[in-house]
Amino acid sequence: MIPSKTIEELIEKHSALEKELSSGEIDKKLFAEKSKEYSDINEIIDVAKKHISFENDKQELEKILNDQTSDNDLKKMAETELTDLNLQHEIDEKKLKLFLLPKDEADKKNAIIEIRAGTGGLEASLFASDLFKMYEKVSHKKKWILELISISRSDAGGLKEVIASIKGRNIYSTLKYESGVHRVQRVPDTETQGRVHTSAATVAVLPEAEEVDLKINDSDLRIDVFRAGGPGGQSVNTTDSAVRITHIPTGLSVSQQDEKSQHKNKAKGMKILRARLYELERSRIDQERSQDRKTKIGTGDRSERIRTYNFPQGRVTDHRINLTLHKLDEFLEGEAFDEMIESLTLQAQEESLSNLNK
Repeated sequence: MIPSKTIEELIEKHSALEKELSSGEIDKKLFAEKSKEYSDINEIIDVAKKHISFENDKQELEKILNDQTSDNDLKKMAETELTDLNLQHEIDEKKLKLFLLPKDEADKKNAIIEIRAGTGGLEASLFASDLFKMYEKVSHKKKWILELISISRSDAGGLKEVIASIKGRNIYSTLKYESGVHRVQRVPDTETQGRVHTSAATVAVLPEAEEVDLKINDSDLRIDVFRAGGPGGQSVNTTDSAVRITHIPTGLSVSQQDEKSQHKNKAKGMKILRARLYELERSRIDQERSQDRKTKIGTGDRSERIRTYNFPQGRVTDHRINLTLHKLDEFLEGEAFDEMIESLTLQAQEESLSNLNK
C-alpha cells in the first residue's frame, strides 16, 4: 500500500513544476531538466489523482449498499461500480509503484555492445555473426543508429569479436538484459553425420558514458602506439596508427586499430574504455546496495548462460524467465525480439516491486 502522503507530494510536485515552467522566470539551464521531470510526472498524474480520491469514492458506494432505503437496482449498480473501482485501484497501485521505483539513470543512455565468439570454434564465430546481424536488424526496425567501432573476422564469414555503439531512444533499457552467454544448438554445415553441435557467444551491453559521467585523469592512462596488422590492416600498417590504452588503476586495457588515423583510434578506444569503467563502477555500487538480495534477472554478468537458440526445434529459450518462443527464424530477423524484451522487463519490474515490499 502506497502512503497517501507520497502520492500527495507527487501531485504537489507536478503543480509546482507547472507553475514554475509557465512563469517564464526559470533559468534556461534548468528549463530542459524541469520540463523532463514535469513530462515524466504528467504521464502518471491522472492515476495519482484517482488514487487519492479512491477512499472517498469507495465510501460513497458503500453508503448506497448499506442504505436500507436504496432500491435493488441502485444497489446492483453500486455493487458493480465498487467491483470495477477496486480492480482499477489495484492496477493504478501497481502503475504508481512502478513509477516510484528508483530509476536507473543509465536506462536512457546509448549503448556499447560487444559480441565475442565463445566455445565452439568456427561454429561459435558464425553464431557471433548471426547475433550481430540480429542486433543490426533490430536497430534498423527501431530506427536506431548502429556504428561499428571494431571488428575481427574469422574464416567462412564468422566474427571473433565485434564492438559497436547503438544510438537512439532508451537504448540501454531495451538491450541491457542481453548481456550474458548465448548458446546455439544446430547442425554445422561441415557436419556430415547430421549431429547437433553446441557452441556459444558472449554479449556485453554497456551504457555509453559521457565525460560528465566519469572523470578519467590523463595521469591514470598509459597510451601505447603500434603498427596495425591482420586482415584489413595492410593499408595502414606502415605507420604507428594502432592504439592501446591502459587504465593503470584498474588494469583495464583497450586496443583499437580499425582506423587509419591514430587520433580516430584513440577516440574510439576511449569510448570503449569509458563505457567499461562506468559499468565497473555501477556494478560496484549495485553490489553494495543489493548484497542482501539476489535477483533472477541480472545484467552485465558475461558468464551467465541466459539464452539458447535451438535450430532443429526452431525455438529460442530465455532461461531467466523460462520463456520459449517457437519462432527462432523471426527472432533472428528481429521480428519477435520485442516480445522477449517485454517479458524480461516485466519480470524485472515484478522482482523490483517484490523487493520494494520486503
